[in-house]
Amino acid sequence: MSMDAISVIRTKRDRGELTDRQIDWVVDAYTRGEVADEQMSALAMAILLNGMTAAEINRWTDAMIASGERMDFSGLSRPTADKHSTGGVGDKITLPLAPLVAACGVAVPQLSGRGLGHTGGTLDKLEAIPGWRALLSNDEMLAVLEDVGAVICAAGDGLAPADKKLYALRDVTGTVEAIPLIASSIMSKKIAEGTGALVLDVKVGTGAFMKDLADARELARTMVRLGVDHGVRTVALLTDMSTPLGLTAGNALEVRESVEVLAGGGPADVVELTLALAREMLAAAGVTDKDPADALKNGAAMDAWRRMIAAQGGDPDAPLPTARETHVVTAAESGVLTRLDAYGVGVAAWRLGAGRARKEEAVQAGAGVEIHAKPGDRVTAGQPLLTLHTDTPERFDYALEALAGSHDIAAAGTAFAPTPIVIDRIGPTA
Repeated sequence: MSMDAISVIRTKRDRGELTDRQIDWVVDAYTRGEVADEQMSALAMAILLNGMTAAEINRWTDAMIASGERMDFSGLSRPTADKHSTGGVGDKITLPLAPLVAACGVAVPQLSGRGLGHTGGTLDKLEAIPGWRALLSNDEMLAVLEDVGAVICAAGDGLAPADKKLYALRDVTGTVEAIPLIASSIMSKKIAEGTGALVLDVKVGTGAFMKDLADARELARTMVRLGVDHGVRTVALLTDMSTPLGLTAGNALEVRESVEVLAGGGPADVVELTLALAREMLAAAGVTDKDPADALKNGAAMDAWRRMIAAQGGDPDAPLPTARETHVVTAAESGVLTRLDAYGVGVAAWRLGAGRARKEEAVQAGAGVEIHAKPGDRVTAGQPLLTLHTDTPERFDYALEALAGSHDIAAAGTAFAPTPIVIDRIGPTA
């Protein structure tokens, strides 16, 4: 007897466990258009409200993978490792991380995405570099990986097409937050990608998708389990996203800061997280005799960056775009900056033109927010806290609305205890 969408929806609505056959059928039928959007919307909402067992999530992920092609990097001359971040504000870590790990002997096939809303997108950042292109064929991707050791590009349409269709639906039906669907969405693409090892950067805090530490830990454990069950060496770091990473949020601004890190400088928090993730990626790939800090110091990571950018048509020496207009936000009083809200800064950067509300919208390469003080710093009245950048000055008022109440200044001498960048590590047995 053939399946029908209504019975699948009712099973999950009534808190039942979907069978393997139900899952395989509904994912395939939705991808083919046999199951209507409104029916999959109802099922997604039932999953959000009632959850899924580990077995259901595993099978759902299998079905998403089976909807498209699988890549194979086994022919490369070096092991592979990838990183996925759940997204945040100022999260430019992929840019220095991929060439850094490549400089240590591990190939990084980094399939990345674009920004939506207050979280930035890696591809948008790199497209600020003149000539750089995100779209590569599978053969081009393999060639760059073999030659350079790192590639950052867009995922092809053939990789987990069920996820692409389902994510678009979740985005407009209030079901993005369903942890089983988040985990299967991320992991179906990463498993289909074919990497041998995977390190997950699961962010938690006001500027992150996951605001609550317990939810972030559940998501991390679910994804690690999925990776291990599918033969991918997987580990997750829970990292703080209550404060923006680094001193910039915006496309060209973040590229400039990433190059500073590769040159041996850059903000301490960006360097710390880049090295922490690099060490996890190297260990997961079986490389234990290399210290990524050395590759930052001796220029090897910078050399890999320049070769990676050039291999994708970019000019690593070209001047980066700058915004035509700026506006400075100053401190209203003297004291200690105790809070700088990542979400407020992210929304401001988005409203200035660094992000988009819909996927088809263009972004301004030079737009964003430059940060002059971080929590724990002493500030004086009138001192610049932030500089806003945009080509369209009529956006300033809208961005300033997002920054209202986004920072706190306490009296001088107030004790300040920063949240660590890496909050926890979730391994296969966690």
